[in-house]
Amino acid sequence: MDSQDARMGGIIDLLDPAVLLRSAALDRIVISHDRKTMPAHFARFLIDRSSPGLIIVPQDLDIGDTIDALLLIWAATEAEEWRDKVGYLPL
Repeated sequence: MDSQDARMGGIIDLLDPAVLLRSAALDRIVISHDRKTMPAHFARFLIDRSSPGLIIVPQDLDIGDTIDALLLIWAATEAEEWRDKVGYLPL
């Protein structure tokens, strides 16, 4: 699994639309805690663009459970299955 945190991805302090644009340019699925605004921005983004996908992780989900779920997603799905889709953890 190839991943980057927000700092490595250069998205610290970017607004949601810019995060989605950058992730699309880098062909990376966004994993976010932002359940309030990110899904709506994602829906608007998809009106005229494509996205590698979005996974929403609750802030209070145990880190071990989060890692296990993300590893399961990585092992059981292909990246293309997430294209233009949003998923929510826990599974």
